[in-house]
Amino acid sequence: MVKGAVLRDAIISAANNVANHRQEVDSLNVFPVPDGDTGTNMCMTMASAARELKLLPDDVTITKVADTTSSAMLRGARGNSGVILSLIFRGIAKGLKGKEEMEPRDFIIALSYGVEAAYKAVMKPTEGTILTVVRLATKAGAAYGSENKKADMTKVWESVCIGADEALAITPELLPVLKKAGVIDSGGKGLCYAFYGMLSVFKNGKIIEDEAEKKDKKVYSKSEKLDIKFAYVTDIMIEKDEEKKINKAQAKAFFKSIGTNVKLIDENGIITIHLATNEPGNAIQEALTYGQMVKCEIENLILTEESKEKLKAMEEAPQNVKDELVPVAPLNEIGFVVVAAGEGLEQMFKEIGADIVVSGGQTMNPSTEDILSAIEATPAKTVFVFPNNKNIIMAAEQAVPLSSDRKVIVLPTRTIPQGISAMFSFDHVATIEENHLAMMKAISDVNTAQVTFAARDSLIDGKEVKEGQILGMSNGAITVIDNDIVEAAYKATKQLCGRRTDMVTIFYGEGATEEDAKRLQERLSEKFSDVEYTIINGGQPVYHFIISIE
Repeated sequence: MVKGAVLRDAIISAANNVANHRQEVDSLNVFPVPDGDTGTNMCMTMASAARELKLLPDDVTITKVADTTSSAMLRGARGNSGVILSLIFRGIAKGLKGKEEMEPRDFIIALSYGVEAAYKAVMKPTEGTILTVVRLATKAGAAYGSENKKADMTKVWESVCIGADEALAITPELLPVLKKAGVIDSGGKGLCYAFYGMLSVFKNGKIIEDEAEKKDKKVYSKSEKLDIKFAYVTDIMIEKDEEKKINKAQAKAFFKSIGTNVKLIDENGIITIHLATNEPGNAIQEALTYGQMVKCEIENLILTEESKEKLKAMEEAPQNVKDELVPVAPLNEIGFVVVAAGEGLEQMFKEIGADIVVSGGQTMNPSTEDILSAIEATPAKTVFVFPNNKNIIMAAEQAVPLSSDRKVIVLPTRTIPQGISAMFSFDHVATIEENHLAMMKAISDVNTAQVTFAARDSLIDGKEVKEGQILGMSNGAITVIDNDIVEAAYKATKQLCGRRTDMVTIFYGEGATEEDAKRLQERLSEKFSDVEYTIINGGQPVYHFIISIE
């Protein structure tokens, strides 16, 4: 029988193994466009679970471990790969419901629930991806288990890992784009590393260490001074009193008054609290008013060299929402949450009605929890969410069932122009259903050209692309390779303009100037003289130009 503590350690080990190979998995991305890389998204999604699992005691049940993992990964999911990973573990939690301990067979059955959950969530499941790897790995584990009914967890999980490796090897045969690029599927590779991380615990009882943390664990000399405002990183887990009702907004406000980087989750009778503070005692006292303490961990940043990196990460990491958000009552009828990056774009969305702009986009995919926090801080009964990026839509959709007192509608906007066009089509007199239909039509009526740079050497349709070259994209497809941003923008935009085009809006961002935008407008005007042109400083990262064609 496998105890809860073993499964807890196995998932922590999985998270560490994915973190150790993050860059390798990132490098497998097929397209050279800078993006929220697969390895990074999977790493951050699993890390959200590992943080909470470390707070669980050794006598924890299998069900508690699975539920904690599922909940944390659901909220921490980033990018499509992170969401699919979270769905696999959500299915596992469903399959392990009510179990104190588990047999190897129980875990394989639970994993099959994970396969089912992942496939159901994807509108058009594509083989040759992480879906194939988890499906065939589960099939291999089930086949081995049925032939070797007395096999222990190590043997069964080894068969799962072998099955995952074999499935990964055939992904290029199943997905032509992988074969063209000469790579295996990145999400599948990340999943293999997660499975092997778990095997280390099942086989040897050894948690694979996070190499980044391992390097940093050195003791400081007392003479060294650090500019640390809040010295104690405090994590508290409370089993809530059954009759106790917690005002989440008031609780967060208290912890913010004594610290920073506050996170508070109240779910399934357990409250988890994280903050950096100089008053850990007061934090513990407040937490004890909510119920019985299960576990508490306090780390003194001043005593560990690891604090240098932690401090730097806390100060330099881009905040997905600029001010920490507090849940508010849904007093208004309609509200809007938008994902965008760039001061000009953020300002524009606010001017046309966005309640909250979550900072994020191509290279910084916000988590489900980031989006949920924005929804809960929007004072509206119905909240429309505009992800504005294909790799953020699934994370936004995950937030829908998590919002208990609001109706949440995710508009599947894949680009900034789609989000702007949809918001402009909103009619305050129309019903929610009428507006939903109108916005969906607006999304389909707008075309988007984008200009960025190649983040790595690559092959596109047989053409060699060098790192740093300029790429022009038409509705998401790379159609132009050039060395000049204006020329690339002109070619990509020209492909989308036609006789019915009457408006072109040019958003210029990092790496482009207003003069570049004016040159682009002049080039386009020569070809399409009847079109109305607008130039806006979007300030967006990654994309030199984002161009809306209507």
